[in-house]
Formats: sequence, C-alpha cells, structure tokens
Amino acid sequence: MTAPALINGLSAVADRYDVLLSDVWGVIHNGRESFRDACAALARWRAERGPVILISNAPRPSSAVHSQLDQLGVPREAWSAFISSGDATRILLSARAPGPAWAIGPDKDAALYEGLDLAFSGPEGAAFISCTGPYDDDVEGPDDYEARFKVALERRLPMICANPDIVVQKGDRLIYCGGALAQRYEEMGGEVIMAGKPHAPIYDLCLAEAQLILGRPLERSRVLCIGDGVATDARGANRQGLDLLFIASGIHGAETIGPQGLDATAVEALLSREGAHAAHAMADLVW
Repeated sequence: MTAPALINGLSAVADRYDVLLSDVWGVIHNGRESFRDACAALARWRAERGPVILISNAPRPSSAVHSQLDQLGVPREAWSAFISSGDATRILLSARAPGPAWAIGPDKDAALYEGLDLAFSGPEGAAFISCTGPYDDDVEGPDDYEARFKVALERRLPMICANPDIVVQKGDRLIYCGGALAQRYEEMGGEVIMAGKPHAPIYDLCLAEAQLILGRPLERSRVLCIGDGVATDARGANRQGLDLLFIASGIHGAETIGPQGLDATAVEALLSREGAHAAHAMADLVW
C-alpha cells in the first residue's frame, strides 16, 4: 500500500476536499481538555471551506455529548453537526424493543435508552445485551466480565455494542471502552452487532447530514476523514472508500511519535500491519 503523505497542516490539502468527518476523542480533546490548535483548524475549515461533521464512537446520543464538548472547551464554531455511535445504535435498539436488555455501562450512558420503551434485566432474563462500556472504566476491563458473559453465552444472547472503540485516551492514560468487552464476548463465542466506526451505519448518517448542509449532491472523493484510531477511523474510512488524514499523536502516539516528532516509518508500519492505509498523516491536527 502507498505510504501516507506527511503534511504540516490541514491547509496543505484544503483545496482537495469539501467536507470533513472528524473524530473527536484523541483528535480534538483527550477527555480532560480540548486541543486548541485542532479546534482552531476545524473552525477555520468550517468558515472557509465547508461542513465539519464530528463522527464519534461515543455511546450516547450526540445531543447528550454537546455539553461535554462545551465543558472541555471545544467551541461550537469548530463543528457543523455531530453524529455519534449512540445515534446509530438507537436504531438497532429500537428494533429490539421491548427487550428486555441486559445493559452494561455506567449511569452516564442512560441517555442512550431514553424514549425507546426498552425493559431491562440481568443476563439470566434478558433477550439481548446492550453494552456501552464497563460499569467503571477507571478500574474495570474485559477480564472482569468473563463470568457474567458465560451466563449470556449459555443463553445465546446477542450483544449490541454502542461503542466499538477498544481503548480511548483519558488524559495521559488509556482506558477500556465497550469494544474491548465486545471483543472478549466475541472471542468467547458470542454474537456482536455494532453500528459505530468502522461500520457503515454511522457513516451513512454522517454523509446524509453533510449532503443536507451542503445543499447539493456529495462527491465522496471530496470527503476527508480525520482520526487517530487504526481499527476504527482508518478501517472505517477505507471501507467507505474515503480519504483519511491519520493523526499519529492519539491512541497510537507511544508507537508513532519519537524524540524527533512524527516517525513516518512507524506510521506506515502500523497501518500496514493492520491492513489499513491513509492518504495523509500528521502528528497533531493543526491548520
């Protein structure tokens, strides 16, 4: 596969694209604070070029995440619309109402279920599993769920995972996400269904929203995805036939950022190893 072209800023490719689909966590914030230069780059793109659609594997409806972005200092001027994995997952959940569902995840993700008329149960009485992440992502990981998963496997419960991310950057460390639990459940023999990145449903919603904002037919060759995750952002863009700008300093930063900055060889090796590719790469998102 062709190695990604290293660029110094988004402005280097601004004339090639009309729409941005930008990842959120790891690209414009780290869960504790926003990245000022990244936000400024998106704001300038939106002002001068066109729509910026934030595409996130957050397991909550996008409307429930707006306040989090505000609290982290991500300016509203930096994005035109926000589509989350939660938005796409609600479509899957509504088709299985009234359930009951075994809901795995913290209380903060309760907005995912609002208005869906779902009933809830433990694994012994559920019709399916809905997983947004560990109950406590500060201390829990996949190992903590194996015993309970065995009960669900005996009953052949499918799992709907609202957040395909395996890990996400939180400040200076990585924490487990719903995708890590889904991966373990699948390894144990369970069925897993997902709608977020890298799967098609979330991209369908994003591209439809972008076309609505543009007010004209969308040319997929002029859509640029931005992301830091190989398994989600890179694979998702590749499957959709969309160009990707890979941000190396996110969850793969320990591998791709060296003493001299961006390690181009490491980036190429990382993408190649995972069977993915990117059109462009840079250390951090800047204009």
